[in-house]
Amino acid sequence: MVTEHQVTEHHVTTPDGRVLHAFDTGPRTDARLTVVWHHGSPHTGTPLPPLLDAARSRDIRLVTYARPGYGGSTRRPGRDVASAADDVVHVARYLGVDRFATMGASGGGPHALACAALGPGLVAGAVSLAGLAPFTSAFDWFAGMADPGALRSATAGRDARTAFAETEEFDPASFTAADWAALEGDWSSLGQDAGRATQAGPDGLVDDDCAFVTPWGFDPAAVTVPVLLVHGGEDRVVPASHGERLARTVPGAEIWRQPHDGHVSVLARCGDALDWLLASAAPAA
Repeated sequence: MVTEHQVTEHHVTTPDGRVLHAFDTGPRTDARLTVVWHHGSPHTGTPLPPLLDAARSRDIRLVTYARPGYGGSTRRPGRDVASAADDVVHVARYLGVDRFATMGASGGGPHALACAALGPGLVAGAVSLAGLAPFTSAFDWFAGMADPGALRSATAGRDARTAFAETEEFDPASFTAADWAALEGDWSSLGQDAGRATQAGPDGLVDDDCAFVTPWGFDPAAVTVPVLLVHGGEDRVVPASHGERLARTVPGAEIWRQPHDGHVSVLARCGDALDWLLASAAPAA
C-alpha cells in the first residue's frame, strides 16, 4: 500500500462569493486521467487513503472537494443535487483541468451523475457506487432501508430534518458484517472521516438529505457519457433497487451487481471502477 501522497489543499472562491475546500494530487504531466471524487454523506472532503492508493497506482490525478456545508466549504442554502455540477466546474477551472471523469459513492453518487448530465463537454464518464436514485413514487424508494428516518424526515422540509438531527443516532444494523469488516480494515478512514464531519455539525448532511428527496434539478436520462453503476445486493442503506432503477433510467449505463456486498464493502470495487473509467473515458494515447 502507498503510504505517502502529495496532496495540495485549495480554497476556491465561486462567483457568488462562496468558498469550496478542495484537494488535488496534481498537476501531473504523467496523469492518464483526472477523476473528481464525490464523497458520501457526511464527509469532510479529505481524500481517503484507499482512493489515493488506487489513483496513484493507475497514474490518475485525483481531485476531491467538500460539498457546501461540509469541511470548510460555505453552505449553499436550498441547494439541489444539480448545483454540484457548477461547483465542480469552478474547482476544475481553478485547478486548470479541462476534462475529467467523475465518481461518487452513496450520497456522492447522485452528485457524480449531475456532473455527467450537465457537463458533457467537460465530463468524459461517470461512476456511481451504492448511489441513490431520484426520489419518485415510481417504485418504493424507502423499501429495504434499515433506518430511513432521516430521509423520511427530510420529505417534510429542512426544519423537520434539522429537528430529527437533534436526536439522530446511527443504527448499526444498517451495515452488514462485510461492511463492518471493511470499516475495520481498508476503509477505516471512511468511518473516521464521517465521524469528524458529524462532530462539525449537521448542516451539510441535512442539506444533502433534503436535496435527495426533492427534485434533483436534472434528469439522469439526459446523461450521454459512459456511466457505470456498482451496487451491493445486501446494501441496507441504499438498497439495490436504487441501482436497478438507475440502470433503467440512464441511457446505456452498465451495472455491476455485487450480490454479497453491502453499502461499504462494495467500495472494494473502486479500483476496478477506475480501470473501467480508464478504458471508457481516458483520452486516446
